[in-house]
Formats: sequence, structure tokens, C-alpha cells
Amino acid sequence: MPWKETSPMRERTEFIVEHRSGLYSFSALCEKYQISRKTGYKFLERFEVDGLEGLRDRSRAPKSSPQRLSAEVVELLVTARHKHPRWGAQTILDYLCRRHELEHWPARSTVAELFKRHGLVQPRRRRPRPGHPGKPQTPMSAPNAVWTIDFKGQFRTQDGIYCYPLTVVDGFSRYLLVCKGLTSPNHDGVHRALERAFREYGLPEIIRSDNGSPFASQAIRRISRLAVWWIRLGISPELIEPSHPEQNGRHERFHRTLKDETARPSRANLGCQQRRFDHFRIEYNQERPHRALQGNSPAMLYVPSPRPYPAQLPQVEYPSHFEVRRVSRNGGIRWKHNSIIATNNGWLNVSSVLAEEYVGLEEIRDGIWALYFGPLLLGRFDERTKKLYGNLRSMKAATPHLSPMSSD
Repeated sequence: MPWKETSPMRERTEFIVEHRSGLYSFSALCEKYQISRKTGYKFLERFEVDGLEGLRDRSRAPKSSPQRLSAEVVELLVTARHKHPRWGAQTILDYLCRRHELEHWPARSTVAELFKRHGLVQPRRRRPRPGHPGKPQTPMSAPNAVWTIDFKGQFRTQDGIYCYPLTVVDGFSRYLLVCKGLTSPNHDGVHRALERAFREYGLPEIIRSDNGSPFASQAIRRISRLAVWWIRLGISPELIEPSHPEQNGRHERFHRTLKDETARPSRANLGCQQRRFDHFRIEYNQERPHRALQGNSPAMLYVPSPRPYPAQLPQVEYPSHFEVRRVSRNGGIRWKHNSIIATNNGWLNVSSVLAEEYVGLEEIRDGIWALYFGPLLLGRFDERTKKLYGNLRSMKAATPHLSPMSSD
């Protein structure tokens, strides 16, 4: 016997037919159809006035809307928007108010909604939100365990040129390793300054930074070109959480001292400013007692790293059970497993930051692969959805069939 199909209109019609048959009391009939007596009387009255048409659903729109925009105002607003497509709702309102004397003009939000309904607003493209590993937990328990890096706020020297002070500090001893005034906060300047520090002091275990460029990016897992270089050197990049400078509080407090000692006032030019930085660095490291170090100077506790800077940049290595792929110049890898093409044309986009680097994939569930660059977990690739997730929360929401996974 097939399932019976019903609808509200059919139910209401049967309700009226059974009521007119007199076989049920009105209360019993309402209980049978699981409606209140008030609802039953409402449809009974509608049927008596309009017949079957009275049983249809009626519009809930109000019969009158005193605040509704008049056709004249709508035409003025839409015409002004077409004439000035880059003007915002408030700008157009101010423009029309000066040219037309009307008693009441709509609110800015009403005008913005009107433009949206008429297709006069282009929706903004939402920026991707790359995953973040969370609050850094590595203790600064020994020299070179954690270096912290940041730019102090830029300022102008007396010749009008901007100076961007790059600072690198050993977290344990507070030893100021780098204090270099750069003309811009770009990758090349930071790379040269760090390479000089690596050659002089050796390699740390971890470098902690904020999420700004060039230390981090909008690529998967916020990886940057600097982070790629650090990982190949055996250094782990560590990011503080966005909008949480207190997680790098030692470095932020040091910047206050640096500003007071070197930038008030600024020097004549960048060369003079750098000489002031160099003088401050010697004094800060060798002579100035530090309260957090029980009155010792940073130089009394700091020792260079036993890990020297290599003559040649090594490649990352992966365990033998990993699937290793080389990232192409346009940021993707060819992915085929068990002769099954998992993505369109076997292509999986990763990131152009990793161009010409080798990544490793480890199968952690049936059809679920963890993507690594060296020891850094970049994300997880699901062959079912054909997507790469750099954010663990996004993947859990998109793949509810999976059991809970370990934290990143």
C-alpha cells in the first residue's frame, strides 16, 4: 500500500467535510486534526465567507506600511546610485538631502538594503582565515631555546626617511642579538639580518613572532617564506595568537626601553640611527643590569648555539611511509593514490609559498591525509570532499563522519 500524500489545504478541506457530516463534536474533531478550537473556528468562518478559497494560506504582509519608501524616494536613490556607483549609502543620502526638500529621508541602513535588493552592491569577497596552532607553550628555559623577533614601530629620522627597527632577542637571557634599522619591513632585509645572526650565534630551536608580514602570511597555516627557510634549517616557527601581544610580552616590554633610549629624539639619518642602535646594543647586553636576571647583564647568561649555520641549505626529510610530493611553481601538487585520481585532474592546490619544496602526506584515516612540511602540520586533505583544510575546526565541521582527531 503506497504512502498517502497530504497537504494543509487537503487537511482543512477534510476537516470541513467531517464537521458538516455531524459525526464528531467540534472539540473531538479539533483533537483529531491536532489543532486548537480557535484555529478550527477560524477556518470554519473563512469557509462560510469565501468557500474553499478561504482555506488557503493568506499573506502575513501588513495591509499598510506607513514607513515604506515612496516610489519617488526609491527612484531618486536608485538614480543617484547609478550615477555615482562608488558612493556609499550615507554619501548619497547627504547628496540628495541638499538637492531635494523632503520631510523624511530613510536611514542609512534602509538605503543600503534598498541598493542590495536592486543589485547595486557588489558583495565583498571574504578573506580566507588560515588555521592557527594556538597559544605558544614552549618555555624559555635555556639560551637559544626560543628567539623572539619583531619590528618596533617605525619612525622617521630627521631627514624624513622611515626607519623600521628589526629586533631579535634570546628569550632566556634577554640578549639582544639583532637591532637593525631597515628601510622597509620586507622579506629580503629580514633574511639578510637573520643570516648574519645565524652565522655569528648559531641556530636556535624556535623563533617566535607575531602574525604580521614577513613572519607569517595568509597562506595555509600562515606559513611564510621566512618560515620555510627556518624549517629547512631545523628551526621551528612559533606564532603568537592574533591580537595577543602579551604572549610575546618580554619582547614588547623591551621595545619600550629601545624607544626611550634610541628614538627620542631620532637621529639625523639612517646611518646615524644605526650607530645609536649599535651603541645601545652593546650597553644593553654588556653593562645594563637586568632585574629579571637578578641584576646580571644578558651577556653573563647568553652562550652561542652549538648548532652552526650550514654551508648549504638542507632539504627536509620524511619517514619512509610518507607520500612525498614536490610543490610546483604555481603552488600545487599532483595527487594520485591507488590509481584513483582524488581531485580534478589529480591536482591539489597547496600554496605558492612552498613552490619547489617537498611536502609529505601521511594517511591517518581512510581517505584522510595529513599534509606536512618538515615537522610542521599544514592541514588535512579529505579525498571524499576533495578539499585541503588548514583549519582543524573547518575540517571537523565539513567532515562529521570522522571521529575526533588529535589537536594541532
